[in-house]
Amino acid sequence: MSEASTHHLTRDLAQTGFSTEHDPVLTVVAGAGRRIAFDTDDAAYAEMERVGDLTQLTAPLNPITGPVHVEGAEPGDLLAVTVHDIALAEFGWSVYLPGAGALSPVMGEQMLVRRVPVDAAGVHLGRDLVVPAAPMVGCLGVAPASGSASTVMPSYPTGGNMDLTEVGPGTTVYLPVQVAGALFSLGDVHAVMSRGESSFVAIETAGTVTVSLDVVKGAAGHGLPWLETEDEVVFVGLGDPVQDSVQAAYEALFAHLTAHGWDPMDAYVAMSAIAHTELGGPTGSADPDPLHPLRPVGAVTTARFPRALVQR
Repeated sequence: MSEASTHHLTRDLAQTGFSTEHDPVLTVVAGAGRRIAFDTDDAAYAEMERVGDLTQLTAPLNPITGPVHVEGAEPGDLLAVTVHDIALAEFGWSVYLPGAGALSPVMGEQMLVRRVPVDAAGVHLGRDLVVPAAPMVGCLGVAPASGSASTVMPSYPTGGNMDLTEVGPGTTVYLPVQVAGALFSLGDVHAVMSRGESSFVAIETAGTVTVSLDVVKGAAGHGLPWLETEDEVVFVGLGDPVQDSVQAAYEALFAHLTAHGWDPMDAYVAMSAIAHTELGGPTGSADPDPLHPLRPVGAVTTARFPRALVQR
């Protein structure tokens, strides 16, 4: 935890869903400059290594630490979550869950678990392959207006398990607020993850994520999450089929440009040339079929544009 952090939320404060039913573990004032360090948990993966059977797990999958009540956040606002630091544990996990991910047809029916060392040299994947760590947060969001939002799948307009590689130090994530106080939580730290997370898991690990929280009043706009990195603005689209998620992401980006003074035709031409689309995480945009709980329905898509060009 950095010296600037003034609050520390331990992993025993974890929940298994985003919901107004969970009492806040901390209240902060929006924009007060306070930093919050969230400890996250990987107990489920350690248990998978030990028991080798998904049906025998007792630890929750993808727990989130929180929620934090943000004074000043109201429905119709955006909660701005700036990630300042992610400290990683000394090892992570690569796990194959039977039936999950694009490689399930070739991986078979047995759960497989590999413990992956993480140190100053990088992330030790195996076969003498070491890659640089790229810490990120897979699951973060605010409470929905009603019900409970899963921390596994799907993703939601309020955030959730979006699994976007961009959610690392230096990035600000904007989440549409649906309830007073927002009720923000996060979890699911990755040491490194391929874009799209096609295997359904990354190098999963425990960690401590330090963020600050602010509110943009009356700016929920298109009602979906978006991000600002050092170089890009990234808009999230949700939809079923995937074409609907692509359209949602592009419409949100177009609205952002025109709100910043772009002529619609200028925005159209620029997006045709330099706005790029790719799949986000693998969790889908709609509740999965209960008979196939790890098979996504719908898609998470991102549309990205150079940040330096937004205001010109």
